[in-house]
Amino acid sequence: MHILIVHQYFLGKNDAGGSRWNQFAKYWAESGHRVTVLAGTVHYATGKKQPEYKGRFIVRQKESENVEVLRCHVSESYNRSFMGRFWAYLSFAFSSIWAGLFCAGKCHVIVCTSPPLTVGLTGWILSRFKRAPMVFEVRDLWPESAIDTGVMKNKWLIKLSWWLEKKSYRSANWINVLTPAFEKALVEKKSVRPDRISMIPNGADLDIFKAEKPNVDIRKKHSLGDRFVVTYVGAHGLANHLIQLLESARLLRDHKDIVLMLVGDGMQKPMLKEKCAEWQLDNIIFVDSVPKSQVVDYILASDVCTAVLKKVDTFKTVYPNKVFDYMSAQKPVIIGIDGVARKLIEDAKSGIYVEPENAAQFADAALRLKQDPQLCREFGQSGLDFVKRNFDRKVLAENYIKILEEMVVPSRKQRAVK
Repeated sequence: MHILIVHQYFLGKNDAGGSRWNQFAKYWAESGHRVTVLAGTVHYATGKKQPEYKGRFIVRQKESENVEVLRCHVSESYNRSFMGRFWAYLSFAFSSIWAGLFCAGKCHVIVCTSPPLTVGLTGWILSRFKRAPMVFEVRDLWPESAIDTGVMKNKWLIKLSWWLEKKSYRSANWINVLTPAFEKALVEKKSVRPDRISMIPNGADLDIFKAEKPNVDIRKKHSLGDRFVVTYVGAHGLANHLIQLLESARLLRDHKDIVLMLVGDGMQKPMLKEKCAEWQLDNIIFVDSVPKSQVVDYILASDVCTAVLKKVDTFKTVYPNKVFDYMSAQKPVIIGIDGVARKLIEDAKSGIYVEPENAAQFADAALRLKQDPQLCREFGQSGLDFVKRNFDRKVLAENYIKILEEMVVPSRKQRAVK
């Protein structure tokens, strides 16, 4: 089976970020399927384009024998403003449609994973021309997230986004969601039939934590010594609202043996660095975005890891992928996200929930974990056991491919009849 994936943020080999689809492509290829990915040329967190992509509309990359990535043009206006980002989304829609029509060849099924919503436009057009069923995957509820965080304010863009969302749901032969809250929202608020929805969630990349560690001493490199390290890994954007971690660091400044380490990039990082200097915080360490293989080292070098988001209702529906990485590495988690993410940590008994944007609660949680090493070990082991039982990404990939195969069989029968 030839699977065409439309994923603007599909990671390159040395990129940082969520590797869910890289793993799925790898597992499907190993089981004999052919995978082609239509991906963007600008990284979602840094907003930067690699030199080898500049001035080129389509770049072919061979990931493995059965996996090919077509890097499609994305405007470098991505991180300048929301209008710049929206234009970047549209530019990818145009370039990915072209690549899908003229470079990807025939396919049996198309999977579009959103955000951005514009991948649904690509999927709809390619599905019609290639006469292949389309799966639309919801990794985040858009446009609600952009509206709630204040990223999207223009009423015409909001109307266009609502139209794109409705078009994507109606055009899809099947919809996959990443959390039970997404499924509930689609059924109750979006009028999507429940028999058209599956839930294959984010999962644990257990392979990467089994791999041999690179020979890098992170604690020595960043002069961490024997201090208690609380690490955040991921985007530094409006939605993440990492100023709350700096506010917690202010409350912890007298505890010289506790340090917060922020690994990643994003639009808010310059502001966060400026605020850190203004508040004269010496218990914050900023680390630029690193490849996934090195992210493992930063997580393993930490005592506790954290995931936080802005305090808006929409984020009560999300499972941050980083949380699964933390649990895979046996690290206790401070979760500053309410809703399904909180329930995940509580069900796994793998950490402490703090109210989003509540710096005092976060500081108290960090102190509690520092003072109780046994609790940290119990949280870490419980988290690992939980993801092994429920969120092994290899098992999730097998469940996903069964859905795709079931879609392809009736599609082939219909073509034969015609």
